[in-house]
Amino acid sequence: MQNNHPIGVFDSGIGGTSIWAAIHQLLPYEKTIYLADSKNAPYGQKSKDEIIALCIKNTELLLKMECKLIVVACNTATTNAIQELR
Repeated sequence: MQNNHPIGVFDSGIGGTSIWAAIHQLLPYEKTIYLADSKNAPYGQKSKDEIIALCIKNTELLLKMECKLIVVACNTATTNAIQELR
């Protein structure tokens, strides 16, 4: 059975679009959603707790959109929040 739910990608801005493009190139028939949290960018100037909270919010939004996979395309988000997100 095929899972038609989208792959979600999030970043604090538009830098992760290169990762989204690579996913789209490798998996052209997959639906994707790109979430750019420009409102809260840049993440690098925020505390670890703020970054974790923003990442959880982004992840929860993508889960509500029924993403089957979520890619954290933001290095600051990954280094500060990936353990909590997993």
